[in-house]
Amino acid sequence: MRRLLLLILIGFAVSLTSCRNDFDFESRTGGLEFSKDTVYLDTVFTNIGSSTYTLKVYNRSDKNISIPSLRLKEGTASKYRLMVDGMAGQIFENVEILAKDSMYIFVSVTAEVADANPTDFLYTDQILFGEESNQNHQKVELVTLIQDAYFIYPGRVQNPDDSYTYDELNLGVDGNGDPVTIRGRFLEETNPMNGNELHWTNTKPYVIYGYAAVPSNKTLVVDPGARIHFHAESGLIVANNASIHVNGSPSTTAALENEVIFEGDRLEPDFSEVPGQWGTIWLTQGSTNNQFSNLTIKNATVGILVSGNDGTANPTLELENTQIYNCSNVGILARTGNIEGRNVVINNCGQVAFAGSFGGNYDFTHCTFANYWPSANQTVVALDDFDGTSTYELTNANFKNCIIFSSSNLSINFKKAGNIFNFNFDNCLIKFADFSNQYRDNPLYNFSNQLLFTNCIISRNSASNNPDFKDARNNELIIGEDSAAKGTANNTYSTFNDILNNPRSNPSDMGAYNWTTFD
Repeated sequence: MRRLLLLILIGFAVSLTSCRNDFDFESRTGGLEFSKDTVYLDTVFTNIGSSTYTLKVYNRSDKNISIPSLRLKEGTASKYRLMVDGMAGQIFENVEILAKDSMYIFVSVTAEVADANPTDFLYTDQILFGEESNQNHQKVELVTLIQDAYFIYPGRVQNPDDSYTYDELNLGVDGNGDPVTIRGRFLEETNPMNGNELHWTNTKPYVIYGYAAVPSNKTLVVDPGARIHFHAESGLIVANNASIHVNGSPSTTAALENEVIFEGDRLEPDFSEVPGQWGTIWLTQGSTNNQFSNLTIKNATVGILVSGNDGTANPTLELENTQIYNCSNVGILARTGNIEGRNVVINNCGQVAFAGSFGGNYDFTHCTFANYWPSANQTVVALDDFDGTSTYELTNANFKNCIIFSSSNLSINFKKAGNIFNFNFDNCLIKFADFSNQYRDNPLYNFSNQLLFTNCIISRNSASNNPDFKDARNNELIIGEDSAAKGTANNTYSTFNDILNNPRSNPSDMGAYNWTTFD
């Protein structure tokens, strides 16, 4: 028995020695392989941290190795940050990689525009594997573009418990009489950091934290080519008696140099089409003389929220050459609104592209309202008069030479409760595939009634009367040569150029675009 026990102990000791040899590490510089030679961290705003990027390091040899030095060339002065083997830092020693194995290095950066090269605004560094004095050392380049910006954010005061109290905007009271507030502040004409915040120029981007509000009796003017970026849960509010004028103009290059763009503040390509990154442009009750021209709104929760009108016969909101994409809820949500739109394009909204809710007065000409959101429940145009009382009458909802189309079956949805529910679709292409015949006897969907649907083309399935969009799921809604909208518009309404500033043909085409031959 004692002999057996001795043999077991010897065998166990031998196995320990064998395992220890398996994990011996050879100090080595050189011979590593990398998933990329240069890590490009996408554009960031000055002093705003980037996303985290990944570099994979491979040990292809059959030896366990230890890298004696892994560091940023600029050391602790670098604005880059590394995460190696779960440890954060800028300088690491004796980093081990097993034979035929690999490891991840995570890279991020927070830098000021002053740190970047003044000629191209690139901020660079290197990850060094081994000391530079060793001829076998290797390196991976790090590059990011630092963009200067105007930052608009609510003020804050530190409390005794180290929490903060932020500036807030008063939105009124709730049903219980309690105040409703939202984090934000009013724009100022003489802000000590940004100067005149009621005039947004194209000299550098604007980044909004919280809600920026246009004060009563003031007008926010946005110049051609301005770029506005909203952080999560942020947006823009136009107060009672206030206005916004977005003065974009037609561009001549793919850079959209004269277009005004409202979008989120995540600049990485992976976020370029992600819905719901920020809140909304909110035109509150009593805002007036709001004008949007050559504007693109992307990736909001609600693109434009219109709460009422200014009480006059004039449109509270005028839209021209305006595009709204990738809204997690609604493209335009108007409640008792008064809107006039020409060359408006909306697509990819979680619920509905345009909602004329609680009645109102709407007039759209040569617009393309689509919805290719990847679900079966979304629609394109929704109209209702709430409880049917006179306050919420649908005075008018006119759609002339418009395309109203979606990946779902029913592109229009009406809910009528009162007597005044006036709408008309004139020379429009509409998808309405009522396979279950649930709307067959509903007079609101009587497409033979020329008072409601004048010379309209109805697509009753996905194969018939198709608009022939170039790539609807990717927001390319220009129509092709085989489009049912080609040459079927009413020329009487075609008195202005298409959304690309091209003269309209005769006969003209429905929607915001002239037809074209696709590449």
